[in-house]
Amino acid sequence: MKAMMAWLGGLGLALATLNCQAGSLDLNLSDEAVQFAASGEVAPGIAVGGGLLDSEDRVDTQAVHAEVLGVERTRRYDIGVGARWTQLDTDAGDGGGLGLGGYGYAYVPQVPALSLGGYGFYTPGVVSAGDLERGLEYGLRARYGVTRNVDAYVGYRRLRADLDRPGGTRTLDSGAHAGVRLVF
Repeated sequence: MKAMMAWLGGLGLALATLNCQAGSLDLNLSDEAVQFAASGEVAPGIAVGGGLLDSEDRVDTQAVHAEVLGVERTRRYDIGVGARWTQLDTDAGDGGGLGLGGYGYAYVPQVPALSLGGYGFYTPGVVSAGDLERGLEYGLRARYGVTRNVDAYVGYRRLRADLDRPGGTRTLDSGAHAGVRLVF
């Protein structure tokens, strides 16, 4: 039931971003995880977004996040910096927290459709709740613009959490994935 509510929340977020000035819908898959994310600019240079991750990699994990970022896109780079609230529901513990971080991609001049980069968000214990003591999510991606509005990519993601339960710090999800991002 929780997973269904999370997916419905994600669908609502995706529909809410359709009124934004610019945005994206993103879906990626691995053998043990699926992630959906949506984002949109609500004002020039300010983006809001959110996402859902359902993973059976190491521990059954559902992670939902909402973020506000300052963004800038040019023909040479795509960057965003800001805050993200992440809520975890795992077999190892539940909790959430406010993290800081962002993303950055640089376009390869010799292959303008190719961009390389990644993202990362760190949640310290001072702004965490529930069983979460601190958390870290980061990833690397190589994106290729298949068409003007569609990027295909391969990447690596790692989600770690220090939970106030036996076992302490755990990797909740890690590994390679492939995805598609629609840009509008």
